Amino acid sequence: MLGWFKRLLVGRPLRSDRLGEQALAKRIALPIFASDPLSSVAYATQEILLVLTLGGLAYLYMAPWVGLAVCVLLAVVVVSYRQVVRAYPSGGGSYEVASRNLGQNAGLVVAAALLVDYIMTVAVSVAAGVDNIISAVPSLNPFRVVICVGFVAVLTAMNLRGVRESGRAFAVPTYLFIGGVLLMIVLGIGQALAGNAPVAESAGLQVRPEQTSVGLTGMALVILGLRAFSSGCTALTGVEAISNGVPAFKSPKAENAARTMAAMGILAIIMFAGITALALISDVRYVEHTCDLVGFTGNCETDAQRTVIAQLAAAIFGGTDTVMFYFIQASTALILILAANTAFNGFPMLGSILAEHRFLPRQLHTRGDRLAFSNGIIALAAIAGALIYLFDGSVTRLIQLYILGVFTSFTLSQIGMVRHWNRHLRTERDPKERARMHRARIINAVGACLTGLVLIVVLATKFTHGAYLVVIAVPLLFAMMRGIRRHYDRVAAELVPEPGGMMLPSRIHALVLVSRLHRPTLRALAYARATRPDSLTALTAAITPEEVRALQADWDDRDIPVPLTVVESPYRDVTDTVLAYVARLNRDHPRDVVVVYIPEYVVGHWWEHLLHNQSALRLKARLLFETNVMVTNVPWRLRSSKAELKRVQLPEDATTPKVPTH
Repeated sequence: MLGWFKRLLVGRPLRSDRLGEQALAKRIALPIFASDPLSSVAYATQEILLVLTLGGLAYLYMAPWVGLAVCVLLAVVVVSYRQVVRAYPSGGGSYEVASRNLGQNAGLVVAAALLVDYIMTVAVSVAAGVDNIISAVPSLNPFRVVICVGFVAVLTAMNLRGVRESGRAFAVPTYLFIGGVLLMIVLGIGQALAGNAPVAESAGLQVRPEQTSVGLTGMALVILGLRAFSSGCTALTGVEAISNGVPAFKSPKAENAARTMAAMGILAIIMFAGITALALISDVRYVEHTCDLVGFTGNCETDAQRTVIAQLAAAIFGGTDTVMFYFIQASTALILILAANTAFNGFPMLGSILAEHRFLPRQLHTRGDRLAFSNGIIALAAIAGALIYLFDGSVTRLIQLYILGVFTSFTLSQIGMVRHWNRHLRTERDPKERARMHRARIINAVGACLTGLVLIVVLATKFTHGAYLVVIAVPLLFAMMRGIRRHYDRVAAELVPEPGGMMLPSRIHALVLVSRLHRPTLRALAYARATRPDSLTALTAAITPEEVRALQADWDDRDIPVPLTVVESPYRDVTDTVLAYVARLNRDHPRDVVVVYIPEYVVGHWWEHLLHNQSALRLKARLLFETNVMVTNVPWRLRSSKAELKRVQLPEDATTPKVPTH
């Protein structure tokens, strides 16, 4: 039953040699890797307005300058990461750049920051998408968290089906969103130029500022502007995802990835600038709590305010009951939710690289049935879903934890690229190549300076609003990854073979555990005898005298050529009784090996596990910690397991493996 459900959800397994078929063309790679930065334009302007209106409407004059600063920064980061893509096409992205040029610790800081950012990308993107759904259908507001978690589950299932398949599903909504936003910008700007500028539904409302006594001046004004800028920098989230996913592109991989990144940057800048301009032209008012809006006609305690992009769509296309309004809302909600797919590709890929380097559990390096990193996908979904639940699916609360990790990785990777070019310039003699390297170094140096400055701004302005949680999480992740690496190194050192080859045990003592005389016991005895141990003992724990007498009588009647040893168990605990006997054997023969044979039922139904093998499981778990003790399971298949075995079939594309001949 579980196997059938898994096939329905994920699809049939793919052979490892079909991995090359999953390579992506640019038109598919764009929606997969760039949906996050493209979709963030739907709420980046909103976050700028949200911060500036804290001081009142008088400070909205800063919005164009804040928007321009975000556009410049976005352009610099995109150009800088094109250098990363070409220099490091293996897919490590910022982590690989920092590790190779700044050292292992710097690489782990970048990795920890990116892992946190990918988790936040899923939480924020899904919450923002649901925000837009609620803007179109306000009655859904009480079910916000449930809807968010449901979308995370759907995204998880789609990504478990494989990169190529999920990419095709995500491509159409992404391009619909791009087309819808560009059309809205063109029409809105055209209306403004024609003297019929769009007017937002909130244009006539006033805002209760947090600062009511005196206007903001001096440092307070600077802090307000910097905080708005840091919130607007959410438009840069996910820019680095393409640099992490270069191996997923078709050849030439690096060149295709660089071109995709350029297309992403151009589209993101145009859409963000257009939405910001239209929001100012149409006098959009947006606040965190609708009770701060003077003249709001709804119930400010329960009704949510429409998002900025929803207000623009209504103003430009003629109201909230038009087809284009619902088109913009639907495509925006879809792209925001699907933007989480950037993280669903980036997180497992980075997790796989870290696992390969032994900084995360090795299970994250294993591909699933559909050649996707399934364990990483499931882990990301679980953590993001928990965050959504803890923060009630609120974009405003979640976004305070956002982008700090992004700019940490941006800054360290760009510093690493400067050192990369410095190292190559020492050995390069070709004048043309040296000139290209000098240009690339300048680009990365400017990028490092700007992103480093933004990192300081983000940290200073968002720390008390929730970013402190990220400041705590990144060092904890760093320490965890270092601890995992130490564990793997310690285990590897322990497992190094000693000089001189294999050390054979002096003798082997076989113990066959007997509860009663039945076919599984006889099979275990036969198998133990076939291994020709130095000594062979059938061991039973005396729970009641009646059971022991019956067992001894059966033993004698069958004339079994193995002595039956009965050990008293005054407290009716089979596990401790057997362990005590094994411990005595070990103490008396410290250079010998004890092999414990345990007859075990193989069942076909999940509920049968509850009825059988419980004492065997407990005993095996305890014996694993005993020195010089081996545990051998001797299976006896019940009829239910044989029936289940007949139903198991090979996948359609599986073939019988060929046995090599010698």
